[in-house]
Amino acid sequence: MLTEGVESILRTVLDSGTGEVLVVDPTPNVIDTLVTVASEHDGDLPEMRLVADESTLKAVMDDFIVASNAADLVDEGSLSMRTSGDRTENALLVTEEAVVSLVTAGDHVAGLVTTDEEFVEAARGTHTTVWEEAPEYKLRTPPITRVRSSLEQEISPDARTDFDAVLSSLQTARGDDDGLDEVTISLLVAAKNDVLLYDISKWGEDVGIASKATFSRTKTKLEEMGLIDTEKVPIDVGRPRLRLKLGDDRLVNSGPDQLAGVARSLLA
Repeated sequence: MLTEGVESILRTVLDSGTGEVLVVDPTPNVIDTLVTVASEHDGDLPEMRLVADESTLKAVMDDFIVASNAADLVDEGSLSMRTSGDRTENALLVTEEAVVSLVTAGDHVAGLVTTDEEFVEAARGTHTTVWEEAPEYKLRTPPITRVRSSLEQEISPDARTDFDAVLSSLQTARGDDDGLDEVTISLLVAAKNDVLLYDISKWGEDVGIASKATFSRTKTKLEEMGLIDTEKVPIDVGRPRLRLKLGDDRLVNSGPDQLAGVARSLLA
């Protein structure tokens, strides 16, 4: 039995030196933790082939923090994801030398391991076939590395620093009762840095976060709730553009690591 705890088990598997890991029918927590552990991993990663129920993958990838880090792993060729309706009794990690079954008991998770060559070969054959026949899961979220670098280049280094600080202060970025979504975060960071709505929405659409229309609708909602103000900036030709400003003194006086918490309390 491997050490209890999903994070510890996944670190052990990724550190094992195996060239490939099949991750079969993982729970949302396993997917979330795998992305976190792999993103923090030093050194070469094995090729991770993940096959899961589509609704499970979609629910996990609705969190921008998880999805953007997963997109980084996909972009660098370390992770690929497919969907299948085939279910296993427990989530499995199938490497070249072992099969690990993740067994849950209440709040505890343990990894039960077999290295029996015949069983490992059979498991790899079975689940590789499932993988090969499963359709690819198309992740629409951009890689976080691309988001950060383009934000720094196209908006400003200060905006990138604030964006990182806000993300670091959040456990999730879903836009539900437990967090702010990526568009809201981008607009708050833009308002903190006096960025034009046109510039941040064009950046967001170009990098793949959301359309200009989504940025505009979210800006209107935040403005109606008093979190954001706008001021008109004349241009040589056409309608004036809008400069974003923070609309509440509590936000103005907050550091970037406090911005999300204050914004959540104002939106509640």
